[in-house]
Amino acid sequence: MADMVYAVVPVLSVVLTGLFAGLFFAFSIAVMPGLGRTGDRVMIEAMQRINVAILNPFFAVVFIGAPVVLLGQTLLHWAVGRTTAAWWAGTGLVLLVLVLAVTFAVNVPRNNTLDGAGTASRLADPAAVRAGFEPVWVRWNHLRTLASVAALLCTALAVTAG
Repeated sequence: MADMVYAVVPVLSVVLTGLFAGLFFAFSIAVMPGLGRTGDRVMIEAMQRINVAILNPFFAVVFIGAPVVLLGQTLLHWAVGRTTAAWWAGTGLVLLVLVLAVTFAVNVPRNNTLDGAGTASRLADPAAVRAGFEPVWVRWNHLRTLASVAALLCTALAVTAG
């Protein structure tokens, strides 16, 4: 049983961290640039709908599961004396916690403000609503992307560390 746990946890860490990083990467290179090329009302409505759609069990498994499994990987490596692997996994975990902090401190409040602005078709000044949302949200999403890709690299290095 211990061998199975030792085999599954690191692989699951890499998979979930990869999905975690991939989500932010997709927003950085495709979703937000695509929405950036649309009109104000279209962008606002699309983001409002994305904010609702993303709250689903698959997202929750990745968003919560990646740091939890990475914590497990860190502790597992530490427990069997693989300190180099534990340090890599722990560094990846710290990076994911940073991403969570940015998400809850910057991106989620911006999402909530955007959602609270009302229906895009009824906004008196959609350009102002967009200007209050998009530049800061995108900039911090790029940071989330970089940090989560770095976390993925650390997680993979933990698997290969001796």
